[in-house]
Amino acid sequence: MKFFKLPDLGEGLAEAEIVEWKVCAGDTVSVDQVLLSVETAKALVDVPSPVAGVIARLCGQEGDILHIGAPLVEFEGGEDDGTVVGKVNAHQQHIEDHFVVGAIAPGGALVQAMPAVRLLAQKLGLDIERIKGSGSAGMVTEQDVQQAFEAQQSSGNEFLKGSRRAMAKAMELSHRTVVPVSITDEVDLRHWRPDEDVTVRLIKAIGVACRAEPSMNAWFDGDTLSRRLFREVNVAIAVDSKHGLYVPVMENVAEREGADLRQGLDRMIADVKARAVPREMLQGATITLTNFGAIAGRYASPIVTPPQVAIIGAGKLFEKVVFIHGEARPVRALPLSMTFDHRACTGGEAARFLKALVQALEAPSL
Repeated sequence: MKFFKLPDLGEGLAEAEIVEWKVCAGDTVSVDQVLLSVETAKALVDVPSPVAGVIARLCGQEGDILHIGAPLVEFEGGEDDGTVVGKVNAHQQHIEDHFVVGAIAPGGALVQAMPAVRLLAQKLGLDIERIKGSGSAGMVTEQDVQQAFEAQQSSGNEFLKGSRRAMAKAMELSHRTVVPVSITDEVDLRHWRPDEDVTVRLIKAIGVACRAEPSMNAWFDGDTLSRRLFREVNVAIAVDSKHGLYVPVMENVAEREGADLRQGLDRMIADVKARAVPREMLQGATITLTNFGAIAGRYASPIVTPPQVAIIGAGKLFEKVVFIHGEARPVRALPLSMTFDHRACTGGEAARFLKALVQALEAPSL
């Protein structure tokens, strides 16, 4: 038998989740025919077949998470010409597998599993000798261990997958590296039209503020203690979905009209709902916007995603009383929260950015 293994998907990605198989065992496929769709931390990717042949077995189920180098498809005939590679991050120590470890199970059968798979089973408190292997020659795979863990009676155990898994890793990286500081303010919306598009107005105002204070529109490298300032403002928009959090990017927002931004937002939301966000739409962000107030909440401490240095949070609109020429009047207000990485930005730069953002939002129009 010959195995086709999950290829390197680029971008430094180490794993992918099987979203949908396009073929079944017994199918005859041609070169470049799409075998399956996988979701990485970046996007949904179609994986084509590198050879023509008859599929003997699919080496995973929809929802399984596979590492680069793990078997995807077994073809009829031929010999396996590759080596399965597994990787598990345990306490920030990477273990590369280039060999199989065997152990004698009760009854005398040899249990085969990669060292990383054994480590995962040990961490989860599972007896690997009691797990039935689905891999070649009965090898116990990472998916077998995960399924055994999730199948424990009344455990409620669940492995994070897809965008939730990507979010968890991004938040962990931010917690380890970023020095976050959050500041807040309120926007007086008395000059806004009743039908003002809040999200579009926020995006345009971020573009204005980035031009006024470029230090927030940047990337920071903590290893080299260097930063890169950008002229083009590419805003990542946090979009909530039933599959988890997606953060697609709207490019060059400072040069675009409101109608164009709204069309882009609508396409973006449709792609997220369909779980079909193009890879290029998830790259290149220079600053992030999270409009959590569309659901609930006034203020927050949003999390900066490296290498970006700032994130803007917009809370729920509310009414407050202000004095205008000595007379108390109710006005609508928009609460803003901003978190910045204090390694890359000074407090003064952050305050000037927030001031410019508030001024842009309080103007009658942009």
